[in-house]
Amino acid sequence: MNTITASELSSDTRTLREFQWIDVRSPGEYAAGHIPGAVNIPMEQIEARLDDLLPGVPIILVCQAGKRARMVAGLIERCRSDVTVLDGGTAAWHAARRPLVASVKSCFSLERQVRLIAGLIVLSGVVLSVIVQHNLIYLAAAVGVGLTFAGLTDICMLAGLLSRMPWNKARTTPRRTEGARPQSCQL
Repeated sequence: MNTITASELSSDTRTLREFQWIDVRSPGEYAAGHIPGAVNIPMEQIEARLDDLLPGVPIILVCQAGKRARMVAGLIERCRSDVTVLDGGTAAWHAARRPLVASVKSCFSLERQVRLIAGLIVLSGVVLSVIVQHNLIYLAAAVGVGLTFAGLTDICMLAGLLSRMPWNKARTTPRRTEGARPQSCQL
């Protein structure tokens, strides 16, 4: 499997345009900050979207740190031999002071927000059931039912609710960041 680092890539835009950049993260992660020109094809969709890959154009796969991009490279290596993984992903790209484009206000992906809130509800339900009232354990059970439903149907009611929050609304114009990101924003 071929890998390349952000520092190895030429900063000449003509060289960067010779590649098809595929970001394999979730749409929420992609919207929170992606390499300019990268196309979002989430990891779970890659096999169904092989026809979206441009023939004859070398591919650079990108994710947050490189692990998912390596997995995708393994999935498509039987179809394409011109696949390279950006070592360290968008985190390394940004650390090398390369630009990112963000189209949402939140630095946390929607999936990360769902995991955080679901975890907090489960933790609160368990702790409160021990300390306050044992029936509060049903709070944790409700989250378990919701997660099971989301896994079976691919419909997450919590994600639907969170997507309507102001911090998850799309920006009217994408924001391009250069250099160090704010301390509160961890991509």
